[in-house]
Amino acid sequence: MADLLPDLIHEFKRHKNLADKALSQLDDEAFFHRPGATNPVATIVKHLAGNLSSRWTDFLTTDGEKPTRDRDGEFVVTDADTREGLLAAWEHGWVILFNTLASLKETDLGKTIAIRGEAMTAQQAVIRALTHAAYHVGQILYLVRWLRPEGTWLTIAPNQSRGFPGEYRKTK
Repeated sequence: MADLLPDLIHEFKRHKNLADKALSQLDDEAFFHRPGATNPVATIVKHLAGNLSSRWTDFLTTDGEKPTRDRDGEFVVTDADTREGLLAAWEHGWVILFNTLASLKETDLGKTIAIRGEAMTAQQAVIRALTHAAYHVGQILYLVRWLRPEGTWLTIAPNQSRGFPGEYRKTK
């Protein structure tokens, strides 16, 4: 699978771009709003920031679950958690991911790494990370649509599918 890394990087960037556009549609109140029993957008941002930082720091040489990570704490928004602080952590996590991906070579994808002591190839870990990020980006997009139904459509708007394929090809 030559040239897999550029495709993976493209997809990570595409998902981050979607999430960033969605996040920009929320004011602070909506960012921290807990709709029922689900997580607020702020919690998803906090969790994904922590996950990215842990998984992608020293990706090939240390376990992806760093001893300094407080995963359970990522699901608790405290008074100390500001939007600015959470978005700074979000950006920091993505920078670590993109810097690490940029440093990898195709031959690195066959190396064995560990996440929580579970051995897997680096390729498996990258795909796992992409699906994890996509899952949470989907949650963010759903919540933003729910919180701001008048907001800009970031995916194909209802009844707009016919004209979209040509536009998609232009952005790839």
